[in-house]
Amino acid sequence: MRQPDIEIYVKDIDRTAITVWLESALNAPCVWQEKGRVSRCECAGIPVVWFEKAVGKWHSLLLESASTPWADDTECALAAAAALQTNVRCAPGSWQEADGDSNVDQWLSTSADGSVESIVWHTS
Repeated sequence: MRQPDIEIYVKDIDRTAITVWLESALNAPCVWQEKGRVSRCECAGIPVVWFEKAVGKWHSLLLESASTPWADDTECALAAAAALQTNVRCAPGSWQEADGDSNVDQWLSTSADGSVESIVWHTS
């Protein structure tokens, strides 16, 4: 089942590298509007939010649409890790407020070699 949006956390990558990857993956230009640590753009009709250093050295990339090349966060994280040659984290599945906090620290860690590992990541 396709997720309604995609959110991944990318380690130690600047927005320029993310822009190059997104433009290639979505086959459309991304022109950013900056406001502090948050940048927004629309790329191929998909609203995109980049939150610099959202959690320590990890930057949040949010694609606010179900119309992405990736069905879920994990597919996107694997693609980003391979293309950017860095570690990428994501939630193991779709999460909503109503789900509560029971699994809030459960994450998947992906690496450039395509490996996926279940981890505990305390983000707050």
